[in-house]
Amino acid sequence: MMPYTQVGNLSIHYRTAGEGAPLILLHGLGNNSQSWSRQLEGLQEHFQVIAWDTPGYGDSSDPDPEFRTFGELADILKGFIDSLGFKKIFLLGHSMGSTTAMEFCAKYPDSVEALILAASTRGGRTNPETNERKLQNRIHNVETSPEKLAELRTPDMFSPYAKPEMIAEAKRIMSMVRPPGYRSVAYSLYNADQTELLSSIKMPTMLICGEDDKVTPVAESRIVEEKIAGSTLKLIPQAGHLCYFEQPEEFNRLVLSFLQTYNKGEA
Repeated sequence: MMPYTQVGNLSIHYRTAGEGAPLILLHGLGNNSQSWSRQLEGLQEHFQVIAWDTPGYGDSSDPDPEFRTFGELADILKGFIDSLGFKKIFLLGHSMGSTTAMEFCAKYPDSVEALILAASTRGGRTNPETNERKLQNRIHNVETSPEKLAELRTPDMFSPYAKPEMIAEAKRIMSMVRPPGYRSVAYSLYNADQTELLSSIKMPTMLICGEDDKVTPVAESRIVEEKIAGSTLKLIPQAGHLCYFEQPEEFNRLVLSFLQTYNKGEA
């Protein structure tokens, strides 16, 4: 199913499969809900799996005005969850989606039963030397040609073991990015350093990272793991930044193994 819901002046598109406790999936900077197809299929027997299109991505409407912080995006996510009638959710974010998820958990801790952070990042301000350059490159590339952006960025998302057809699929999805959504998230990453808020995240948390992640290396996940009390980090061999996309069976196995302790089947 690919329905829509209204959050303020935004029309939010999402994909959903299965029944049971809600598991919300948040995609990364260059993706959309299409990239979660293997999780929608592989996890639907255990959860109601819901993958949203961030405002400005996929089939969701563009943010107007564009947002510039993850605090604003977390508020939109709260409106999305409320519009679906959920009181408590499982939350899984990848890369930029993990940054959104951490912000959401800090602002709305009572809404999250358990948290999974894949290829996590605390934001661009943790590395000021490259932050400005990354922002300008991102804005220039998406405003010039989303197709060129996808051509440049996609190879870095995978391990050396990735199949060509998988890389081609990811490239197709990334070429769909639109400037309003991409700009909003790029500026939010530029403005973010979530190091201090991590200690406020108290719900059960698991981190997942590909051993060959060149975008958000394992070292970044280890920092987040140290800051979130009681969290655990799992590494996936032969996987790069898009670990859930490149090694979906192992990724799904880790998700199920972690969440089964907390899944009571109720929304």
